[in-house]
Amino acid sequence: MFLAGSRFIFLLMFLASSTVLSVSLYLEYGPGLKPCSLCWVQRFFLLAFCIVNLIAYAHASRPKRVMSYSIVSLVLGFAGAMSAVRQVILLRVPPEQLMFCQPDFICMLHNFSLKAALSALFRGSEECVHVSWTVFGLSIPELSLLAFTGLCLLSLTQIIRTLISRKHSHPCDPA
Repeated sequence: MFLAGSRFIFLLMFLASSTVLSVSLYLEYGPGLKPCSLCWVQRFFLLAFCIVNLIAYAHASRPKRVMSYSIVSLVLGFAGAMSAVRQVILLRVPPEQLMFCQPDFICMLHNFSLKAALSALFRGSEECVHVSWTVFGLSIPELSLLAFTGLCLLSLTQIIRTLISRKHSHPCDPA
């Protein structure tokens, strides 16, 4: 029974993350909103989260695997949430205190080391501080943070369920 419930949660996390990813792609290609560097970082973590949970749905047949996939999901969700937090913080900073002047990420990869390019990517760019769309009074970065928080909570639920299941399992059950 435990594994069936775990598989359902992995499927739920896959469907939720793929829905959020689909909405972000729609906003780019539908209304034409151009994603900033931090948006790309969030998409990367969301795509990785989506793939991990799809694999977990198909492959997590034992509690150890459930735990492993759940921890990876939690780490990816947390990393995505931190990039969304960074963008929300940038939105709160007065424009006169922001100093941006950097090329796009592809140009940085060609001219800088990978470490310097990734550092600049996580600092954000000028596009990251413009609110171009809101729903229910929330900007896209705030909605992204909300989505990553929900995904992290589902991952944490999966971890807690696995720990409780291990505590109550029979010693002869396969791990």
